[in-house]
Amino acid sequence: MLNLSVLLEASTQDYPDTTAVIFNEMKMSYRELNAAANMFANGLRKIGVKRGDKVAVMLPNLPYFPIAYYGILKMGATVVPFNVLFTGREVAYHLKDSDAVALVGFAMFAESAYDGFTQVETCKHLIVGSANPKEPFSHDDANVIDFNQFLGMGGSPVFDTVQTNADDTAVILYTSGTTGSPKGAELTHSNMVMNAQGSVDLVDMKHGDVALVALPLFHSFGQTVLMNAAFRSGATITLLARFTPDAALGIMERDNVTIFAGVPTMYWALYSYPGAEKQFDLEKIAANLRTAASGGAAMPVELLRNFEERFRVPILEGYGLSETSPVASFNVRTKPRKPGSIGLPIWGVQMALVDENDEFIPKPTEPGTLSDIGEIVIRGHNVMKGYYKRPDATASVMTKDWFHTGDLGRVDDEGYYFIVDRKKEMIIRGGFNVYPREIEEYLMTHPKISLVAVKGVPHDKLGEEIKAYVVLKQGEQATAEEIIEFAKQGLAAYKYPRLIEFRSELPMTATGKILKRALTE
Repeated sequence: MLNLSVLLEASTQDYPDTTAVIFNEMKMSYRELNAAANMFANGLRKIGVKRGDKVAVMLPNLPYFPIAYYGILKMGATVVPFNVLFTGREVAYHLKDSDAVALVGFAMFAESAYDGFTQVETCKHLIVGSANPKEPFSHDDANVIDFNQFLGMGGSPVFDTVQTNADDTAVILYTSGTTGSPKGAELTHSNMVMNAQGSVDLVDMKHGDVALVALPLFHSFGQTVLMNAAFRSGATITLLARFTPDAALGIMERDNVTIFAGVPTMYWALYSYPGAEKQFDLEKIAANLRTAASGGAAMPVELLRNFEERFRVPILEGYGLSETSPVASFNVRTKPRKPGSIGLPIWGVQMALVDENDEFIPKPTEPGTLSDIGEIVIRGHNVMKGYYKRPDATASVMTKDWFHTGDLGRVDDEGYYFIVDRKKEMIIRGGFNVYPREIEEYLMTHPKISLVAVKGVPHDKLGEEIKAYVVLKQGEQATAEEIIEFAKQGLAAYKYPRLIEFRSELPMTATGKILKRALTE
């Protein structure tokens, strides 16, 4: 028996009065957080949620998130995190695909949450957290209830956690891969507990640490490496609902932050923030900051060196995917770091490279040399159970117990891995994974569009920006603004293309596939 909620419950037992969550001026102790999660679980039971049911969570980095997250787990149900920027169309798709019976949202995003909720008959309840807890969220629909009123409906701060098996699904994280429609990676209680424990070891997190959570908790990086790892170690998380460099630096100074994790664009924003020396006590921030972790995209070596010099903190780069809970490899504190490398496989996890024939590529034996390029494959306690309701998709990425990432890399003689190229199609825009196929399929529903290709183009601040190459139907005319406005209506804000280029035709291979590498910026 194993339930991911043990991370919170064990630290509540060991450190009941330690602050678990900080949000602005509000603080919650482990005792208070666990009691609120128990009340949420009791509320779920009263509305008929059962062990094994799916409950979607569409919340920003607010105390509502850990309360709902652990409350769902305590009930023996499965957490299905949604990006808060989903449109109504995207909410409806994910609710239906995951078989979610309830959705937990936030007032600021209630319109799109409700729009999607009303399109899915099998999702019976919408629980909405208000921006001001003293003013309950109200709605004409009887199936919509305010978050705090829902806690009151649960009543008792005591709940007997439902016992789940280690291989039961704890969390379903949605990812598109290169297949277009998003699919849910089923992560078990064992996957998530082991990855949280591994993250604790990697960043040396312990009771007394304060971790700044600027990464979205609905994403696997922030969820596992920060929230779950912190609660495993009895540390404190301080929440930032929307990242800006001045807000992050202010929290670092105010809360004596010791651990920070972010994507490279966050590090760039912190390092290049104008006037930081005058506005903040950088000496104090640097003196407290003990560990920094980076993932989601390759960290430019020059940025890594500049940030480390200013803040006097080592940045540990890692690598992972939603399908791997997410951490698969990491540069560790106890061994030499190699800038540009994604590090070594974490404890209990194996990584290897395979060629086009799925044959293993040997590690070089000569010091300082790199192997041939191959696809990175992974196996171990971190690999997902499979894609929810998609056995064919699962089989396509699992061969001989190895998960095929689609990422190309090299390995050196000491076992350090280096990414050569990401999944061929994927765009990383400001730390968010964007899959062109999904955007293309949506844009193709525009009545004037005949053909479209989407790719990432270089961007100074975001890493990549999304560009759509559009071929209109014969006789049709359209403006870039018109296409962008259509994209905004059906795609999350981080997904829609900001750049549109009209073409009379698109370059094709001999087999009729669009040749994206021939599309120039």
